[in-house]
Amino acid sequence: MSNSTLPRRFERPFVAELRRRLEGASPHLQVVLGPRQVGKTSGVEQVLERWKGPTHYASADLPAPPDANWLQTQWLVARQRANGRQRALLALDEVQKVPRWAEVVKAMHDEDRRLKARLRVVLLGSSSLHVGKGATESLAGRFEVQFCPHWTWPDCRAAFGWSLDEWLFWGGYPGAATLTQEPSRWRRFIADSLVEAVLSRDVLMMGAVAKPALLRQLFMLAVRTPAQALSFNKMLGQLQDAGNTTTLASYLDLLQAAFMVSGLGRWSAGALRARASSPKLVIWNNAIISALSGFAPAELHGRSDLAGRWVENAVGAHLLNHGLDRSTWYWSEGEAEVDYVVEHGGTATALEVKSGRRSGSAGVEAFRRAHPKVRVLSIGTGGVPLEDFFAGPPQRWL
Repeated sequence: MSNSTLPRRFERPFVAELRRRLEGASPHLQVVLGPRQVGKTSGVEQVLERWKGPTHYASADLPAPPDANWLQTQWLVARQRANGRQRALLALDEVQKVPRWAEVVKAMHDEDRRLKARLRVVLLGSSSLHVGKGATESLAGRFEVQFCPHWTWPDCRAAFGWSLDEWLFWGGYPGAATLTQEPSRWRRFIADSLVEAVLSRDVLMMGAVAKPALLRQLFMLAVRTPAQALSFNKMLGQLQDAGNTTTLASYLDLLQAAFMVSGLGRWSAGALRARASSPKLVIWNNAIISALSGFAPAELHGRSDLAGRWVENAVGAHLLNHGLDRSTWYWSEGEAEVDYVVEHGGTATALEVKSGRRSGSAGVEAFRRAHPKVRVLSIGTGGVPLEDFFAGPPQRWL
C-alpha cells in the first residue's frame, strides 16, 4: 500500500484557474461547485493565502442556517477591508444554505459595481441543483462556474502515490486516504462522514423529499448495481413503499445534484430524448461502492465480474466528473448494449469498456449496424489502455 499522507501544499488543477479568473479584469462572481470533501475549501484557502490584498472568509455551514443579514454583514466586512490600491477577496462557503442567497448576492454585487468597490467574490457550494438554480434565476450574466470534481487518478497518484488499481478501489476522497490501511475504519468514515452527511443534510435541503427512507433505498440499490441499467418498474419491485416512477425519477435527480448517483438515459441518434424509463446507474466516486459493498481489494481481484463493474463505473464517473454529465448516455437494443455514448464537439462517440468482465463484441456489432457513422472507442483490453484513459480529461479521446 502506498503512503496516503496528503502533502500539505498539494494543489489541485482548479486552483490555478480560479486564481487566474479572480486576478483578471473581469468582475464576474466566481462560483465553485463540487461534491463534499473534495477540496473546494482547501483550494480556495490556497487562493486566499496567495492573494495580494485583504481577504475575508466565512462559511454558512452552521448548525442553524444563517439568514440574509449574515450574508450582507460578511460582504460589508470584505468591502471595508478593500482599499484604493488593493482589491479585497471575499470567499463565502456553502452559500446555498442561506435563504434567498442569490437575491442578496445580486443586490450586493450590483451595489459594488455602482460604488466601484474593489472587491472580488468567490462563492462555494456542494449542491449543483440549489446553487445552480439560484445563480441562473437571479445572477444571470454576473457569474462563472468553476467545477471542483471528485479526485482523479492523476490527483491521487501525485498526492498519495496510488496505482490505478488502488484508485479504482479507494476512489477519490482525500480525507479518507490516510485510513486505507484500516479498511473497516475507512468504510465507516465514508459511510458516516460523507454519505450520511449528503443524504441527511444536503439532499433534504434541495427539494421536497416526502419519503426519506425511499431515497436511501434507491441510493443503496444504485450502489449494489453500479453501471447497470434498471427499469423504474424493476426498481419498484425491489424497493419498499416505492410509490411511483415519478417519485423515483425525482429522487434520482436529487442524488445527481449532490454528485452521488446519475441515471444515464438511452441514446438514439437525432432524437429528442425524454426521461429514461431504464436509467443506467453510475456512482460518481468508486469509494462509495467499495465502502458500502463490504468487499476488500483482494476479493475483487478474484472476481472478474465485480472488478469489471468497478472499472465500467469508474469510466462513467470519469466522464461525469469532467463536465460531460449532460451529454453522456448508454445505448441498448434488445439484449445488445454499448456502455456509453458521449456527445462532444458536435459528434457522438460510443465507448465500450473491456476489463475482463465481458467482451461486448455483440453489442458493438449491433451498434455499428444501427449507427455506422458513429465512431466506437474500446477502453481497456485491446483498446485504449486504462492507464492512458484515466491519465487525463476524457475529452481528448472524443
